[in-house]
Amino acid sequence: MTALITGASSGIGKELAYIHGEKGGDLILVARSKEKLEDLKRDLEKKYSNKVTIIVKDLSIVGSAKELYDEVKDLGIDVDYLINNAGFGLGGKFHQLSLERQQEMMNLNMFALTELTHMFLQDFTKRNSGKILNVSSTASFMPGPLQAVYFASKSYVQFLSNALSEELIDTNITVTNLMPSATETEFAKVSGMEKTELFSKMATAKDVALDGYNGMLEGKLDVLSGLQFSQKLLKTFMAFIPKKILLKEVRKMQESK
Repeated sequence: MTALITGASSGIGKELAYIHGEKGGDLILVARSKEKLEDLKRDLEKKYSNKVTIIVKDLSIVGSAKELYDEVKDLGIDVDYLINNAGFGLGGKFHQLSLERQQEMMNLNMFALTELTHMFLQDFTKRNSGKILNVSSTASFMPGPLQAVYFASKSYVQFLSNALSEELIDTNITVTNLMPSATETEFAKVSGMEKTELFSKMATAKDVALDGYNGMLEGKLDVLSGLQFSQKLLKTFMAFIPKKILLKEVRKMQESK
């Protein structure tokens, strides 16, 4: 089985690569950093003797998802598992953050994921097999003051994934939505959220990756991973909390200490 993993050079994506490699599967690893991908390829092939193909691609650039799909087709590789893991966030007030950077986030978190899912689904439906794992976030449950576009983009991923799962219910194709909580990755540093309550306690990338991978194999609809106690309470009572109070609580979790 060949798995294509975006955002594979670090964090959850890197751990997913090791999990799949350990099971004997071939890999197509996609990320922006050629050096990190080459290091990962060498280590995976040394440990597991499987075939690892790397493709250097910045999926936040419009048109790059189509380029990636075309490169995979040119290589003659059939993808069995599509893992849309690439994504990033930005912390701060919407109007004060760079519009260009927020558009790049939307391109990566939503549009590239949508394009890759649509293109590879053409192949999956022809042979009536395949699995898709889309990495959204626990942020997908609510609006996110101080990460407004990020939360909105992850809600999109959750709803798209769930809708596709139902559309494909009569096939042998599954779509799983992975919703990690704060995780030990580069996300907090890139988004500027290191000193917030939300990232005071984090799940390991390996644990989250394992939850997501196993959930994908089982064809689960949703997989929640790494929730803190306060987040579990918030999720449990979310429907009963007035929205203004919910927004205040979410904002507090994301304010720098």
